[in-house]
Amino acid sequence: MADALARTWRFIGGRATNTFGRAIINTAVLWDLWELTHDKWVLASVGVMQVLPVLLLFSRAGWLADQLDRRKLASTAGFAMGMVGVGLAIASALQAPVAVYLALLFVQGCVVAVHAPATSSLLPNIAPRDVLPKANRMQASLSELALIVGPTLAGLALLVFEPWCVFAITGVTGTVSAFLYFSVGHVPPPPRTADDRKDWRIGLRFIFRSRLLLPALTLDMFAVLFAGVTALLPVVADEILHVGSFGYGILRASMPIGAVTMAVIGGRIPAWKRPGRVLLIVVALYGVITIGIGVSTWLPLTALCLVLSGALDNISVVIRLTLEQNVVHDAIRGRVAAVHNVFIGMSNELGAAESGAAAALLGTAPAIIVGGAVAIVVVGAVSVLWPELARMPPLAELQPPDNV
Repeated sequence: MADALARTWRFIGGRATNTFGRAIINTAVLWDLWELTHDKWVLASVGVMQVLPVLLLFSRAGWLADQLDRRKLASTAGFAMGMVGVGLAIASALQAPVAVYLALLFVQGCVVAVHAPATSSLLPNIAPRDVLPKANRMQASLSELALIVGPTLAGLALLVFEPWCVFAITGVTGTVSAFLYFSVGHVPPPPRTADDRKDWRIGLRFIFRSRLLLPALTLDMFAVLFAGVTALLPVVADEILHVGSFGYGILRASMPIGAVTMAVIGGRIPAWKRPGRVLLIVVALYGVITIGIGVSTWLPLTALCLVLSGALDNISVVIRLTLEQNVVHDAIRGRVAAVHNVFIGMSNELGAAESGAAAALLGTAPAIIVGGAVAIVVVGAVSVLWPELARMPPLAELQPPDNV
């Protein structure tokens, strides 16, 4: 047990380090390209180059995670992320054309497309079944921290150093991440017991046939799509709260603080007896808190709402990830994780677009309030369409179905 826990912590450290490096790249490249071009369309193309490979490669990436050694695949992807950072450092130092930056960002998107299913399917092969909820809780929290600390440190470093120096840091984070992944030791290869397991669509079919996983993903996807407010926080800070960049920094830090706090608290409370019911309540409360953010005109209240949102999101992520890891057959876990990555990853990107469009059409506060209300309606619809979710037993009792 002690050895399994040590391997689990090394894995979580590798994933957090990878997220940290990617956050540095994403922060530094936007600044560097803006300084180089002062072209907003170039900044928009950054997101396109990073998302497009995920859409194009998710089927093949999931299949690879079910065919190859997941530890070596994750380690290779971690190292490749660092090499993308080194490539960007060279491009920045030489003031290369924008096309070179975009090509490297496309490669980064390809790496992410492989890294996500490889690591998501690897964790259940390392962590004992009863440790998975705690492992997912800590993994989600450390990723949240990395997404705050990485951009913050990158922004401070850009005040002192040239962008190429900041990019070069990710060569170190990539190497460390790769080493930590590889150090988890031997992992049994996924079983292959059916001919159709080479079919990438099996992951998609599994999700849409599951009366537990599909509603859980639906809740998370629509909560992020409609009730996510991260993309509007600069506008909230400037137009509603009138607190400037310092207040914006407080708002950006509030959700991760809530997530980390809940991770600590969650590790000290008993396992949920009805996790599906908890998930429904959590997403409904997330919608209510989002409405509170839209109504608030006071920085401390808005920050408190965001802290609560982060805590609720941590509960949701832990339940959803542990549910997936417990009900999916190891032989197809990579392909299911790849589809999951597309659904949840795209909901973040589309959610940002939806928030911006809604704010432009309705106004910032009304858009946030409507988004929170939609999330509550979605909870009601899911509870009616999939009543099995509310009756779901404790996560540790879940087993994969007899057939795929």
